[in-house]
This record gives sequence, C-alpha cells and structure tokens, in this order.
Amino acid sequence: MSFQDGDTQAAALMAVLDLDERESDVFVGLTPRTSLQRIFGGQVAGQAIMAAGLTVPEERPVHSMHAYFLRPGDPQANIRYVVDRIRDGRSFSTRRVLAYQERRGEEVAIFALTADFHAAETAVASHTLPMPAVPGPDELHPVEEYAARHEGLAGPALEIGRAVDQRPLEDPFARVPKTPPHTQTGAWMRVSGQLPDSRAVHAAALTFVSDLTLLGAGFARLEAGGAHTAASLDHAIWFHAPVRADEWFFYETDSPAATGGLALCFGQIWAQDGTHLATVAQQGLIRSLEH
Repeated sequence: MSFQDGDTQAAALMAVLDLDERESDVFVGLTPRTSLQRIFGGQVAGQAIMAAGLTVPEERPVHSMHAYFLRPGDPQANIRYVVDRIRDGRSFSTRRVLAYQERRGEEVAIFALTADFHAAETAVASHTLPMPAVPGPDELHPVEEYAARHEGLAGPALEIGRAVDQRPLEDPFARVPKTPPHTQTGAWMRVSGQLPDSRAVHAAALTFVSDLTLLGAGFARLEAGGAHTAASLDHAIWFHAPVRADEWFFYETDSPAATGGLALCFGQIWAQDGTHLATVAQQGLIRSLEH
C-alpha cells in the first residue's frame, strides 16, 4: 500500500485510518510504503485519534487532543494502539491511547495521546478568530508546481503529503526569511477525493494534515539553505467546529518562540466560508547539522 494506490488519494488515506480491531480496545494500523526512515508523525496522531474515536459514540465528537511523540516510528512495522477508557461522564468522554511497536523483541511505546470528547452545548460565550484576507485556492498554484522547480529538494515533503491537495500562498521551497510582525505562513489544503461522512474520520484526517507544515513555522525566520534537522515532540489540537477535511480549509502557521533548540509553533484552521475550525500547537526540536 502507498498513497498512490487505490481509486483516489482519499481512499489511500482511509486505508491508513481504517484500523483493524484485534481485540477489545486494541487496534492495529498500517503504514503506507515510503522511502522515509521514520513514520510521519501525523500518521501516528491520526491513527491514534481514530482509535480513540472508535470507542466513543459518533454524537460525542472529539473537542481536544494532546499527544507526545516518544520514539521514532519504524515504517516497516505495524503499530498497535491500546485505548484506555478513562472516563465516560454525562457530558464528556476521555480516552488515553498508547501506540506500540516492537524493538529488538520488546514492545515499546512510541506515542501517547489523551483525547476528550463532548457533544456541543448552547453557547454562553461565542467568539472565534476571523480568517485573514487571502487569495482563494483557485487563485494559487498546487505545491507540485513549486516542487517541479526544485528537483530533489521537495521529494520528502511531497511523499508525506501525497494524499493532500496543497495550495501555498508562496513557494515553500524558496523561502524568504520572515520578519515581525509578518511571520505567518499559509496554505489552502484538503484531502484529495471524498471521505466518508463520519466526524471521527474527518477529525482524524485533519489531525494527519495538521502535522504536514506546522513545524516549518519554526524555520520561517531563518535564511533558506541551512543544514537543519527537525523532529516533532508533541502535538495538540482544539476543534472548534465540525470539520470536513476533504473540503478546502486555510491553514495559517506561526512560531511565537524558539529557544534552546526548541520551537513552539501554532496553527489556525478556517473553512472556506471563514468558519474557525481548529487551533493547533506543537513544539519541535530544531538542530543544526553543521556542527
């Protein structure tokens, strides 16, 4: 299996999110074939939130998730997700998910997630961030057009995000260093094809997509061409409204702080009609390869 297989890219992504329940609250997820040395973090996060969602009624969707990447995932091995039903109250359900892989004959945790689920109530306070004024997706170029100008440089990014249609505001492979107060980066995104009408599936798909470009905000103020490596350490999402990941949404990212080798990155996601869908946060490790 790879993101090139199947009738549509959405079908390929669904093959990743369609977990196999091996026993009660224990699910196994597959990894698409890639040339990468470690599993894309968004895949593990998406599968984990999917596993949690499969143990909660559909009418009680996820409203927040908080996760840590504990070890790099091995793309040659399946992942086992164990769900702990921490709480089922009158208004909220809480789940903890640990993802395991085998290392040298021993099963070890590679990822940990806690997610909370809640059916929407009548709002007392109601406010969201307005979407910035940006060109629509039809006015922008697909990321593949930019990648064609930078042979070799864009390969890994395209391989990870092959199931996702991306229309960045600017060439992501010829970055111009950003300076305050304009340090944001943005792109329109959607899963290519049509996903099933399931809030759990769309939340998991958005989780997958949310990790594609977020850590890049930590590099936005740096000169292009430097030799750096980066790794996601944690990931959090707050869902503000029902999401359709197979329809265009605008994803704006920024990094308010980078210190001690760690970059804190935030993302805001809006639907094409301006509805504020989600807020994303991540801290990542950024290291120079020149020392």
